[in-house]
Amino acid sequence: MTVYVIANVKVTDDSWVPEYAEKVHHIVHKHGGKYLSRSGNILTAEGEEPDLSLIAIIQFPSQDAAQAFADDPEYAPFAKARIEGTVSQLLLIDDTDVAGTIPYLGKG
Repeated sequence: MTVYVIANVKVTDDSWVPEYAEKVHHIVHKHGGKYLSRSGNILTAEGEEPDLSLIAIIQFPSQDAAQAFADDPEYAPFAKARIEGTVSQLLLIDDTDVAGTIPYLGKG
């Protein structure tokens, strides 16, 4: 089942960003993932304005693939740099429709 990693990121030290942006996409792809968005253009349509620098959305073919990416030793130094230079929240959601009204999504 397809899963999405949603990364809400507030950069506190941007020294890690260039190398992360250049090299992590390769590791994501190695695990069957692809970036759907990696943007700092965040507009609030409803609710409180988030204190974020960027939001990234990454699609993986399964939860196991997403976990394999997160656990990949090649990713470890990049994860460490991101954690040290940000306040981050990573969310993992699947593609089910809990209301059951979208026919092309699995029933929640």
